[in-house]
Amino acid sequence: MFTKAITRKPCKALIDGITTYLADGKPVYENAIKQHDKYVATLKELGLQVTELDADERFPDSCFVEDPAVVMERCAVITNPARDSRNGEKFEIVDAIQKFYSDDQVFHIEAPGTMEGGDVMRVGDHFYVGQSDRTNAEGARQFNDIVTKFGYTSSTVPVVEGLHLKDFAIYLENNNMLVSEIMDKEPAFKDFNRFVVPAEEIYAINSLYINGTVIVPKGYPKTQKAIEDMGYPIKLVDSGEFKKIDGSLTCLSLRF
Repeated sequence: MFTKAITRKPCKALIDGITTYLADGKPVYENAIKQHDKYVATLKELGLQVTELDADERFPDSCFVEDPAVVMERCAVITNPARDSRNGEKFEIVDAIQKFYSDDQVFHIEAPGTMEGGDVMRVGDHFYVGQSDRTNAEGARQFNDIVTKFGYTSSTVPVVEGLHLKDFAIYLENNNMLVSEIMDKEPAFKDFNRFVVPAEEIYAINSLYINGTVIVPKGYPKTQKAIEDMGYPIKLVDSGEFKKIDGSLTCLSLRF
């Protein structure tokens, strides 16, 4: 059960955010603000107390607060983002994290380990850590050493497409997952009920389960129907401006 979330307002510099979705063009700041406001309002509608951090113009991607930290009930891990343009974000999230955790519950991934929260998918008390261009084996090892002290477990899975694990596999609770065609073949996920999202709707894999409801990106009817057919109530949120800089629904908040 989630009760809290941390978000950060988009900055005007987000037009310079990291992107592979070049065909979609650059995000429009004013539209991004409106979409972000709707996203935060939706979290609040679902019962979360949201801490809204101010925009940080030094870091174009800083609205994606999920990447510089991984939070859970018993501890929090400040990650070590792999890209230079994002690495400084880890220092700016610490104060917000420390409002909710004591000093002995906050840990850091240290170089040469790298990690971004978009590669960390939680299933119960287990974490699947995607090994990707952003999260390396040393980062995953340090993460495992930290969380196992608090009764959690973790294992790694390869990310062989795109940016982060959660762009291609998302757990929706009740043993249900949304996966890409490639992640459908991942042995670690064989015992889950998997819905393979069609290639043209791949962005919709990154839907967000909050306390029984699933927030789904607007504009992906096949995935929306699949989630509804699983029995979940849904809320549609437009995140199209964030898609242009490789961002999606889970990226925009830390939930705990």
